Amino acid sequence: MPTQAFTAEFLASLPERQPSRGMVCYFDSEVRGFMLEHRASGGATWYFRYRDANSKVRLFRIGHFPGITLADARAKAHCLRVMVQEGGDPRVERHRLKEVPTFAEFSAERYLSYAQSRKRSWAIDETLLRNHLLPLFGEFRMNRIMRSDVINMHQAIKEQGYAAGTCNRILVLLKFIFNCAIRWDVLPAGSNPCSGVALFEDRGARERYLSVDEVQLLFDELAKNRNVQVGWVIQLLLLTGARKREILDARWEHLDLGRQILTVPLSKSGKPRHIPLSDAAVALLQSLPRETDIPWVFFNPKTRKPPVSIFYAWDTIRRKVGLDEVRLHDLRHSFASFLVNSGRSLYEVQRLLGHHDPKMTMRYAHLSPAALIEAANVVGSVVGTVQKRPGDLPQAETSV
Repeated sequence: MPTQAFTAEFLASLPERQPSRGMVCYFDSEVRGFMLEHRASGGATWYFRYRDANSKVRLFRIGHFPGITLADARAKAHCLRVMVQEGGDPRVERHRLKEVPTFAEFSAERYLSYAQSRKRSWAIDETLLRNHLLPLFGEFRMNRIMRSDVINMHQAIKEQGYAAGTCNRILVLLKFIFNCAIRWDVLPAGSNPCSGVALFEDRGARERYLSVDEVQLLFDELAKNRNVQVGWVIQLLLLTGARKREILDARWEHLDLGRQILTVPLSKSGKPRHIPLSDAAVALLQSLPRETDIPWVFFNPKTRKPPVSIFYAWDTIRRKVGLDEVRLHDLRHSFASFLVNSGRSLYEVQRLLGHHDPKMTMRYAHLSPAALIEAANVVGSVVGTVQKRPGDLPQAETSV
């Protein structure tokens, strides 16, 4: 049986019919056992050929060409090769995968309940699933969703006019859901169809940092604002660098004002987080009224529960002081920028912001070149004590 490097050019060269030769099987030179069956009728099917535990030759049908692309078929064959090398049997695995749930079933029965108990942003996941992923993939069994389907989905959402950041967030969520399915043995290892799908370049990503004068304008307006609870929340966001829900969902039992710590039981990383409180933040919290029968620091007087959103109140305040483009999350960026521009290290900023990945903090590295120059001057001052002027250096001997 001929061995052939499977390429787009080779596949395009296959005749529509080959009545004189009947069926021909081509084997890929890249992935051992990966083959294409080309029939006399012109039809073609991808297969993976291997030996089972009893050394019997088996054929595992991957699917029709061109319905399944070369890239997807080769990736599947590679996964099957790894499975065989690790002692598995693709045919047995296929029988097991007939029990694989649809994407909608897995999302509703497994993933969302997990996300609700582990992720503060689970409601956003639910919205992205409902609006984007379930309409496309809901009725498909998870093992039938291919990489090409994911690429097409990612591109289609962008063509609908959504920002690159939104498209990427949907892709990241889909990849995480499949990783959960693999971790919980719903799908075999290496079967995430999102692997290798590139994110779009997000040119719209930006950070806005408040100046000291803008903070003064904002605080002056808060002092006049009738919605005092929102004013307190905004001040704490800027004084702590905390995320919005970390402040809105704070309970009195989470506060240790003596040690100046706010504990977030479930942070974005899924672990408890301890937010250091400055003297100004402690003074503000100590001044707040407290309802003995309500555990939350901030609450809606009607529902007696934490506010769901303060966007409209914030929108009114920011427009009054000419900060129309400033988002609530920019208060967190501003907290970081004040630290960096005051000469604090990126490590300190990382700890105060609760960043699990140092790369998240590196976005602030450009803010204070003066601090970096000052740090470089420390070495300069040390080296300068032993550095000699050019005239003090011994002259090199020259030969005639």
